[in-house]
Amino acid sequence: MNEAREESCVRGTTRVFGIFGDPVDHSLSPVMQNAAFEKAGIDAVYVPFHVRPQQLGGALEGLRSLGIAGINVTVPHKERVLDLLDEVDAHARLIGAVNTILNRDGWLFGYNTDGIGLLEALRAELDFNPAGSHVLLLGAGGACRAAAVALCAAGAESIGWVNRTAQRAQKLADEFSAHFPGTEFAVYPWDFQEPSTFPVAALADVDLVVNTTTLGLKGESIALPWHLLSPRVSIYDMVYASEKTPLCVQAGRHGCQAADGLSMLVGQGEHAFRIWTGVPAPAGVMKKRLLAVLHDKKHQS
Repeated sequence: MNEAREESCVRGTTRVFGIFGDPVDHSLSPVMQNAAFEKAGIDAVYVPFHVRPQQLGGALEGLRSLGIAGINVTVPHKERVLDLLDEVDAHARLIGAVNTILNRDGWLFGYNTDGIGLLEALRAELDFNPAGSHVLLLGAGGACRAAAVALCAAGAESIGWVNRTAQRAQKLADEFSAHFPGTEFAVYPWDFQEPSTFPVAALADVDLVVNTTTLGLKGESIALPWHLLSPRVSIYDMVYASEKTPLCVQAGRHGCQAADGLSMLVGQGEHAFRIWTGVPAPAGVMKKRLLAVLHDKKHQS
């Protein structure tokens, strides 16, 4: 065996990390985390674990028994896992979901790195600082909760929610207003498809629009009233694909800066890497690997 292959093999000392999900075979986390471990010279491997909902409790006990060092958690487990851990970070508790678990000598700590992943993406891709800003969030699901917590903690002056079901968004506004008294909240009902019915008041002084829904994942468009949006408004789409998302394409046509969710995936992954290893992820490695994978998928389709 040559030296390069010997260095990359799994040993008895290799630390094991992974991801729990159902399904999980589509996850890009293994390719980006393994690329980062290799670049950093860390003796570790990251693997996907297909864990069905009824198996979650047993899988968590397996972390303790097998000494698996850390796990990412994706759908449908992010909310349910919260109450099965030994300790949960305050922001993850407020978000109501955990996406990263650290196993420290059998004691399981839960974190949510989605919010900090968003903040890193906004800084890196859009040069956007949320402090004092006015933000409009499209959607009111789990991804929206993570975004709202991060943006409020970073000093956003106001958060507006646009959602098909106003009651769901209002519940979030009522809950978060108690935790973030320095941020103003507003709720606007809209079905995302008809620009003429868009609540114009939602756009007052807006600096950033974030799509937290899955619209765009299958090529759907969000019918924002672009003629009412200033080109200075930044657009962030949590959806990502091998090509630009419809929202990013539309934003570009109207002169708005835009970025898709690939950078958020990288940001949350880099923060999970730091939680597990205690060191920063090698700069640019995860993003480079993901872009290569998406490029290959694009040319295979």
